Amino acid sequence: MEKITMQDIADALNISRVTVSKAFNNQSGVSDSLRELIFEKARELGYAKVPYLAMEQIQTKAQRYESSIHTVSLVVSRPDSAVFWTGIIHRMAQELSGYNINLMYTYVPSVCTKDFSLPPILTSSTGSIDGIIVLNVYDSQILGMVNDLALPKVFLDTSPSLYRLQLNGDLVLIEGYRTEYEITENLIQSGHTHIGFLGDIYYAQTNLERYRGYCACMQAHRLDIREEYCLTGSIGIFSYGKELSDFLNGLSEWPTAFVCVSDFVAHFVKQYLDENPQRVPHPVILTGFDNSEEYTNVAGRIITANVPTSLLGKRLAMQLLFRTQHPEAPFELTFVRPTIIF
Repeated sequence: MEKITMQDIADALNISRVTVSKAFNNQSGVSDSLRELIFEKARELGYAKVPYLAMEQIQTKAQRYESSIHTVSLVVSRPDSAVFWTGIIHRMAQELSGYNINLMYTYVPSVCTKDFSLPPILTSSTGSIDGIIVLNVYDSQILGMVNDLALPKVFLDTSPSLYRLQLNGDLVLIEGYRTEYEITENLIQSGHTHIGFLGDIYYAQTNLERYRGYCACMQAHRLDIREEYCLTGSIGIFSYGKELSDFLNGLSEWPTAFVCVSDFVAHFVKQYLDENPQRVPHPVILTGFDNSEEYTNVAGRIITANVPTSLLGKRLAMQLLFRTQHPEAPFELTFVRPTIIF
């Protein structure tokens, strides 16, 4: 069996070897949460030289939380909608199980109706759940109801309207502004000057950040952001395919590239391009976001951003554990930056 090195641990976590070395030698410059993440990855990979104190810390972590937290509610919409989400959920559940914590699914609809109320498990006074992780929920009314609950909470993304208000919990965002800026800049450096943007920027804060990154890059290069090339308004979550098709059918002129807010959007556009070649006067380059392998017509064929779903799931679990142990601490905003796949 090949010997595991510090560099292997660093590569697995997408950090530097120097950071791993600092953690093992108890040097400054490494946060407690990252230090623990390094120790656990070392144990997982079978690294032979994990410091004794680190092993002691890992072995006792379950006991530290056992008395304070037992069940976490995962509040989620459309949980079977994408492999992207299940990758995050599986890693989250795996991490929490190491602390003897149950992860319980709590489903809410994608769109709030006038008769909707939160499931009783979330509002019960019996204390049957100890914390909440909110995932893939973007309806502002439902998010507002969850936000008002007096329980430790961690949100993965949120709606732009709630982002502007006071969140009563920690927020983890997939960094999109700088990443989309770099993706757009790559297109410009490749000679594209007519670039459109496709994606509902009112749906999720991450979508809005990606659009802002695209706009900032276009403006920095003094290129026009042409409204006729952009579809950014509210789009029905179940009608993306039709609305994108209607938009593309309405184009009298075409850009040479589209920055798509996600691979989900890009795959609809690619499907349209393949089915309607007579409508497209010249080749059109697409970019996406998320690196979703399930969309086979664009997977491996477009520029995209690879989101570390496993690490993201672990990060959400660790953030909720911190919040339950330190309810008085200021709420935190954390950006997880993806890597661009050109």
